[in-house]
Amino acid sequence: MKALQMVEMFAGVDPQGKPIAEKIPVRELENGELQLVQSPAFVKGLASGDVLRFSPRSREFEIAQRSGNLSVRVFARSNIEELADRLTAQLEKLGGELDLQTPRMLVYSIHVSCGFTAIEAILNREVVGECGWMYGNVYDPVDGVTPLNWWQDLLKPE
Repeated sequence: MKALQMVEMFAGVDPQGKPIAEKIPVRELENGELQLVQSPAFVKGLASGDVLRFSPRSREFEIAQRSGNLSVRVFARSNIEELADRLTAQLEKLGGELDLQTPRMLVYSIHVSCGFTAIEAILNREVVGECGWMYGNVYDPVDGVTPLNWWQDLLKPE
């Protein structure tokens, strides 16, 4: 495995229609594919540990292998530090990791085998008021509502 590097990936377009890119830490594997070191904040459809085929020119990717991790994004209108302390402690008990923290955003990676019910119970209890959360890699990036269902082979019925 090669050293950690940053790649710039297409994350969508801004309200004026200009492309937005996000720099994401990856490790280049021996076969040239890239493995995400953390879940991205804005690039849809990916989570920590996923292996990608990536085109630096277009900044687009193809998923070669899913890690089984869910990407969870938490947003707040004000400082998120107090919420981060409570939420991180609870998600870590399930094996989750805090990948990114900014003053108004948190990004977690947590394995899908923990179960949607357990994860969502914590999020729905803690993320309230002027805060919100969403999955980063559960729904189709185009329509935002159709489940991708990549986890079906990994989960037993809850």
